[in-house]
Amino acid sequence: MSDIIQLLPDSVANQIAAGEVVQRPASAVKELIENAIDSGADNIRLIVKDAGKSLIQVIDNGCGMSTTDARLCFERHATSKIRQAEDLFAIRTMGFRGEALASIAAIAQVELKSRRVEDELGTMIQIEGSKVVREEPEALSPGTSICVKNLFYNIPARRNFLKSNAVEMRHIIDEFQRVALAHPKIFFSLHSDGNELFHLPAEALKQRIVHLFGNSYNQRLVPVEEDTTIITVNGFIGKPEFAKKTRGEQFFFVNKRFVKDPYLHHAVMNAYEDILPADAYPLYVLFIEIDPSKIDINVHPTKTEIKYEDDKAMYAILRSTVKRSLGRYNIAPTLDFNQETSFSNFITNKPLEEIQAPTISFNPDFNPFEDTKSTSGSLRASSYAAGLEKKAGIPQNWDTLYQIAQEEPSEQLSLHQPETKEDPRPDTEKTNTFQEGTKQFFQLHNRFIVSQIHSGFMLIDQQAAHERILFEHYLEQLTHNQGISQQSLFPQTIELNPADYALMEDILPEIQTLGFQVRPFGKTTFVVDGIPADLGLGINETKILEQLLEDFKNNKDKLQLNKRENLARSLAKNAAIKPGTALNNQEMSELIDKLFATPSPSISIHGKPIVVTITLQELMERFNKN
Repeated sequence: MSDIIQLLPDSVANQIAAGEVVQRPASAVKELIENAIDSGADNIRLIVKDAGKSLIQVIDNGCGMSTTDARLCFERHATSKIRQAEDLFAIRTMGFRGEALASIAAIAQVELKSRRVEDELGTMIQIEGSKVVREEPEALSPGTSICVKNLFYNIPARRNFLKSNAVEMRHIIDEFQRVALAHPKIFFSLHSDGNELFHLPAEALKQRIVHLFGNSYNQRLVPVEEDTTIITVNGFIGKPEFAKKTRGEQFFFVNKRFVKDPYLHHAVMNAYEDILPADAYPLYVLFIEIDPSKIDINVHPTKTEIKYEDDKAMYAILRSTVKRSLGRYNIAPTLDFNQETSFSNFITNKPLEEIQAPTISFNPDFNPFEDTKSTSGSLRASSYAAGLEKKAGIPQNWDTLYQIAQEEPSEQLSLHQPETKEDPRPDTEKTNTFQEGTKQFFQLHNRFIVSQIHSGFMLIDQQAAHERILFEHYLEQLTHNQGISQQSLFPQTIELNPADYALMEDILPEIQTLGFQVRPFGKTTFVVDGIPADLGLGINETKILEQLLEDFKNNKDKLQLNKRENLARSLAKNAAIKPGTALNNQEMSELIDKLFATPSPSISIHGKPIVVTITLQELMERFNKN
């Protein structure tokens, strides 16, 4: 029997490795930008077309490569970062595996142009599917420019699995933001389809955060800084009131390398305990500097996972550091009695002679307990009242209003207000009950509706019921394109970060179908000209759109819903009545009628019950037990 084991060709091996290293265009962007950083560049430009499917180009002013290096860099396991196994525990560079360029060249058409400062001419190399098709010298500027065209052109199945341009562009922006945050002293720019999305000059970390996420973040940041013998921690955390319901603004950098670490994330969330709303995630951009010999970064091809020598100590240090920063800037309660008390801010030091005692003017002849029927008492009371009227600006003939009311014929009053028997019940009970002869509804704590039925009574969650009604309504609008819009008196502008802007562009047709009149206006700005007519008056257009985007992202990450169902669910949640809203009899009746007209009146859009039925038998059993 002949031998059956054989070595795979390099081109096939590179395509297999590409499945781990290059999962989507954003993966190639990450690898290329990290190589530019390792080259010592301080000016890096990223250009993409069709969300990286047609073109990814990275241009830097780094050290450049010689002709031999330019050819060798596309070979498997070719790297300038390490020489032996021991170097793995002293890594300060972004890359070290030597797999990225070989993997990218195996699944795309790559063109590399590079020149060192000391060379007169540079090198241009074109590679398709791991094969060099062209190589020649060329006059170039110092640095490196690498173009990746038609990603996955020779693997149609992988290309078909790519998402829409808007989704892939969000992933590219995420990778770009992570690298830009880790290196604020480097100039970065990002161009997509001819539009400049980011222009980030070399600056301090706080300015870099503001430029990436928006000017509103300038007031949300709390500095963090701690230096220990184990690790050094610095960066910024967000104030609790600005926490969001979706992840995406949490960044850990270990030795300037972005990592995903649920254990360290738990340490930060533990520091926010008792001051953060439920299911909310605060912003944090935290840098951890640690001895490279105490960590292992060779865990995963994406290099986003790290093993630590003493992770428990890191957890304790990180938690206490974040908690102290929150207390130091009066974000969380503190028991530090050495701090200056706030009462001193209200004390004004003045010379004794400038301090004046307060004076009170009063009528010494006025006695509120004296009999008002006596002449002298009446005179004193009237004179005191006249003085008050003069000071308060009350007309002298104010009492004639009562005379006019008394002279009005009683028949004329009865036309407008029929005589009714006074109801001794409290006002709240009157408004929450129907008249006699009709079905009775009661509102409990302005959260639940109680309805009597033949076998007992029903308890209805008014918010969940309204969410179910609106969800079915908006889903029908999205299906039949029947949304009605209400024009705003003054158009409002909403400014989003580039990732949310790309998301808004992706769902803009569906948002307009719901009744929102939204149009692009500038790089990251939309103009809101109208909102759905059934949202009512007094709605903040920009706020409800921001909440709609947040809930849309949250549902997409957790529930994997389709676009229409996700939008209907998100808008229903934000437009529904909130707990604490008082309803009158007619509103409660309409809410219940519309609820039971929906296909699923008993289950909320979150999968929880809307209606709880308690029978008379259950009530009898409860009283019998007691």
